[in-house]
Amino acid sequence: MHDRAPQPVDRQLPTDEARDLISLVRDIAQREVAPKAAEEEDAGRFPREVFTLLSASGLLGLPYDGEHGGGDQPYEVYLQVLEELAAVRLTVGLGVSVHTLASYALAAYGTKQQRVEHLPAMLGGGLLGAYCLSEPSSGSDAASLRTKAVRDGDDWVITGTKAWITHGGIADFCTVMARTGEEGPRGITAFLVPGDAEGLSAAVPERKMGLKGSPTAQVHLDGVRVSDARRIGEPGQGFAIALSALDSGRLGIAACAIGVAQAALDEAVRYATERRQFGRPIADFQGLRFMLADMATQIEAGRALYLSAARLRDAGRPFARQAAMAKLHCTDTAMRVTTDAVQILGGYGYTADFPAERYMREAKVLQIVEGTNQIQRMVIARHLAGPEER
Repeated sequence: MHDRAPQPVDRQLPTDEARDLISLVRDIAQREVAPKAAEEEDAGRFPREVFTLLSASGLLGLPYDGEHGGGDQPYEVYLQVLEELAAVRLTVGLGVSVHTLASYALAAYGTKQQRVEHLPAMLGGGLLGAYCLSEPSSGSDAASLRTKAVRDGDDWVITGTKAWITHGGIADFCTVMARTGEEGPRGITAFLVPGDAEGLSAAVPERKMGLKGSPTAQVHLDGVRVSDARRIGEPGQGFAIALSALDSGRLGIAACAIGVAQAALDEAVRYATERRQFGRPIADFQGLRFMLADMATQIEAGRALYLSAARLRDAGRPFARQAAMAKLHCTDTAMRVTTDAVQILGGYGYTADFPAERYMREAKVLQIVEGTNQIQRMVIARHLAGPEER
């Protein structure tokens, strides 16, 4: 019998503080998340108490300024935290990524007064955010959104429906993109909407193939009134804010995808070294050994790609093309690796008694959220060859 229990990922981290942070995350993940992950996913239960703990531990605002309650961590470190969380339960890793995305607009484009007033609670006060851009009729074509915000004195009145909203119905605040002017991208403005605002409601959560513990729902805004003090950036700047947020958010999805892929590889290695057929472990057969080698290589390549993009971001250099590449490659890798993990487990891989089938179902959504992989290819091609002719 082989003794090849999977080991934690050997990470290259820039500081001792970062190494301590990863140790903390691993401890929380193993104590508070892993024991109930499969059961709660199957039941469709969102672990709000875990997010309360993550907030109290300083893990919900890692890439933001410490002055406003953030963790002052580079993206290079923050993304590896996401990977660790997603490897144990994607609902948690993705939830942290979405919360970070929802906080981005105010952190990057808010006034000093807005940041002082709102960011400490958003980043370390136990709150949870939602990012409201997509609509029933505008997903990939987000610039055609129809939700409207009409000025009324010192307030804005927002009316419309957002779709596919992670944390829809449970979020404490929503970053909402609404049309305040002309058609197209230049007529959109960003707003910070309280989760308990009058007129804000959520539909019944979607019934999904995977990621069942993470609520995804339509969010309805029926004459929601917010003060102009909750407008983020200038009128008409919202679409640029949204795209900037998504560049960073795509790196979060890439890291989560590698986390899921790593979990699937670890499960496949564990099973292949323990399962015996024809008198020896199935890991001794060349066909399976080559599959494991390919899975590990794809994961390492994906990890290197998202970290390279993160380092560009941390250095203040352009990274949008690399973020799209990382999101594309890492999520496609997660789909391939989780599919192969199911194959390695054979019939057991197709049962809910083992986590491989859950990883496979979860990997699929990562090819869709925050810009489908077809959109990522369009983004990459535009950087290479310029925009398409109209």
